[in-house]
Order: sequence, then structure tokens, then C-alpha cells
Amino acid sequence: MRHLFAALALLMLPAAVVWADPPSDSTSPLQAAPYLLAGAPTFDMNITQFREKFTAENPSLPINEFRAIDSSTDEANLMRAASKINENLYASTALERGTLKIKSMQITWLPIQGPEQKAARAKASEYMSALIRTFTPSLSKPQSGAKLTKLLSDGKNKRYYAQTDGAIRYVVADNGEKGLTFAVEPIKLTLSETLNNGE
Repeated sequence: MRHLFAALALLMLPAAVVWADPPSDSTSPLQAAPYLLAGAPTFDMNITQFREKFTAENPSLPINEFRAIDSSTDEANLMRAASKINENLYASTALERGTLKIKSMQITWLPIQGPEQKAARAKASEYMSALIRTFTPSLSKPQSGAKLTKLLSDGKNKRYYAQTDGAIRYVVADNGEKGLTFAVEPIKLTLSETLNNGE
């Protein structure tokens, strides 16, 4: 069961792990994306504060407590955690170890077939729009919904699509029938000299 949960976690984190910085060859372990490294920024909110804020602002969209995912490939300063919302919807996060401040917050939808698909996708969209509003509270429900629709449209059928808006990066990883991940991440507005030099 532990391995099943770890496998699901990898599916939930494609934007953060698989697509942002693919391995150079098929035998190398997955490398972390640049924002997951030691100097990467975090939101000024830890995972507990996120859940409290999200639940208060979206009482009809519950997110259960996040559980840590054990992964030997993580950097010492990084912790991953996930929360199952329902059978086809998950929230996952990359956290700064110690402070538990958020480096990336993600919602993953695993498509289902049949008559329930439309309602399931609509519910996933509600969570994704609410995620946008949590980190950009100036947006209204219609504005966050329109922003999400545009992002998902621009990222359709792309394994990795990112758009920057101020100090926030939105990421869409559309893996078709394997799932759709939407992530919100903080970025540095000024690149460090090391990053400018490409080191």
C-alpha cells in the first residue's frame, strides 16, 4: 500500500518533478526542478495555514490533512505531502523541511470515463480556481475561473506549460488520460548571480 501511495504521489507531481527537469538519460533518477533546490523561494504560508485559509474561504471544497510522502530522492531541505480529496482528485505539495512553508501547491485530476466525467471535471476546476484565489486573493470567483480556463486551454496536450504572473508561476501538466495537474508556485523576481551564470 505504501508503494501504491508513493506511485500516486509521483503522478500527482509531474509539474514539479518529471516535466520541469527531465532526466538526461533513462537510467538516471528523476532530478528536482530548479524551484525545489536549496535556494528556491517559498510562499509566506505553511501547509497548516494554507489548509485553514482554503477551508475558511471554500467551505464546500474540503481538503483533508496532508500526509508526508517518504522519498529517498528528495533533497534534505524538501518534503512532499499529499491529500486525497476523492477517488479521482488529489492535492499535493512540496514543502520546505522544518518550516513546512509551501514551495509548490498542486491539484491533480485523474480523468474518469462515463456519465460522471463532466461533474468530476467541474469539481476539479472548482478546486483549481480556489487554489488560484488562495494565493491571489484579489481575484474574484469569475476572474479565477476565467484565468484557469485560459491556462488549461493554453496547456492542453502539453506535458509542461508554465505562465508567470508577478511573483507567481502557474503550471499545467496535461498527461491526457493519465491525469491533469495544475500547480501554483512562488518565483524569485530577481535572479541570483549563480542562476544568471547558469551554474
